[in-house]
Amino acid sequence: MFLSNVVASGTPESIGGALLTALLGYVVVFFGLYLLMIVVIILGKIMTAKNAKEAASAPAAPAAAAPAAPAAAPAPGSAGKLKLYDTPDKEAAMIMAIVANQMGRPLNELRFISIKEVK
Repeated sequence: MFLSNVVASGTPESIGGALLTALLGYVVVFFGLYLLMIVVIILGKIMTAKNAKEAASAPAAPAAAAPAAPAAAPAPGSAGKLKLYDTPDKEAAMIMAIVANQMGRPLNELRFISIKEVK
């Protein structure tokens, strides 16, 4: 409407008309965003209900009914448990790497029983 007036008359639009055009543009954009938000919320609730329905219908007993498995054997190359006393994991890993490097042996050939910080 306003654009056709400018093109037909060749005169620029007034400030009030420009503000009204901008305001209508903002209203249309935010109304579209609001509608999109409503659609996303509705689809989220539908998917949540669908997932809850599938979880309820799935058999829940097979894992719980199985007897407790014995402690797994250590991975190949590991030497069992390591006890850390007042030493963070990162520092213990650095200490083990330094010892293996200084001894000139691979880390999986060494057995560390415990690491304790001496204060």
